[in-house]
Amino acid sequence: MTITLILLCFAAFAAGFIDAIVGGGGLIQTPAGLVLLPALPVSTVIGTLKIPAFCGTALAAAQYVQKVKIKWKLVVLMIVAAFLSAMAGSYCLTKVNNYFMKPLLLAILVLVAIYTYSKKNFGIHTEKDHSPNEQLFYSLGTSVVLGFYDGFIGPGTGSFLVLAFITLLGFDFLKASAHAKLVNMATNLGSILFFAGSGRIIFSIAIPMAVCNAIGGTLGARLAIVKGNKFIRVFFLIIVVGTILRFAYDVFFRQQ
Repeated sequence: MTITLILLCFAAFAAGFIDAIVGGGGLIQTPAGLVLLPALPVSTVIGTLKIPAFCGTALAAAQYVQKVKIKWKLVVLMIVAAFLSAMAGSYCLTKVNNYFMKPLLLAILVLVAIYTYSKKNFGIHTEKDHSPNEQLFYSLGTSVVLGFYDGFIGPGTGSFLVLAFITLLGFDFLKASAHAKLVNMATNLGSILFFAGSGRIIFSIAIPMAVCNAIGGTLGARLAIVKGNKFIRVFFLIIVVGTILRFAYDVFFRQQ
């Protein structure tokens, strides 16, 4: 178990580092947990991994808040909606299979990768001129959908949040990453409260992983702030391609 925990902590550090920059840390941490803890129920593994995910995201968010101007009125509403939706998604995870979502997500991510690569100014432009009602609609819609998704299936939520802030609200990559971290904290916390209440978190595993994830998240956020939008755009594209490969494996090979 000691070797297993060490490997999980390495995965948590890498996940925290990647997630802090542009999301997608679950692509590393979730498969590592499922492979290294095969005797545990999937819901217990996912619940346990939410603790390090939250800690890494929280420290990364703290780094961003110091350097990036946050739209607090908007983000607080998004946090509340995302928190409640994530709890609902986690509940559904214990009741139904989430496999049917992966083919759809795979197709969406392929389009996202092509668009991001071909449109060089994607994530560089300024905010869109939405009315207050339009901005509220897009913000709450994003929080509800992606909050539920994070509680229900999880991997790539941070990247989807960044994508939503860029395409729907017109944020640049750095500002989108900062706001995404705050909303992602809420989705993780909603899932944690549900899983903890149903006894699906193993704290002896979750706490050491949380420390490593937090260290990785702090370092990743600092690097993103220093390097800026162009660096984050490249990293975003890499993570989207990684997500595509992960879901493609699940869709075409795992069930065979």
